[in-house]
Amino acid sequence: MIHRLDRSGAVRICPIQTPLGAALLRHYGLQPTDPSSWLFIDEGIAHQDFEAVVHAARRFGGWGRLAALLLIVPRPARDWLYQRLARNRYAIFGRADLCAIPDPAFQRRLLR
Repeated sequence: MIHRLDRSGAVRICPIQTPLGAALLRHYGLQPTDPSSWLFIDEGIAHQDFEAVVHAARRFGGWGRLAALLLIVPRPARDWLYQRLARNRYAIFGRADLCAIPDPAFQRRLLR
């Protein structure tokens, strides 16, 4: 999804299944074995879970900037919402097959 939304191509993607991805999650206090964990590092600042989604959306611009409005929702409600979305992400957003050979533009974005 990031590959499609970030039209600048500047955001790099690091799958959590890689040693680097797992190390980054552990470094920022997240569990690499938890598939709902999400980390977005921008300009040296780490954003986790719901805040990561909002920060990424704002960075991508366009309609994504409206995601900042979700920050007015109290943190416990945001955390609850994030967990529900994370657990049901495939049903909501569809499943991407990273095992398939990705296109060259996507391949260049991957950190390993």
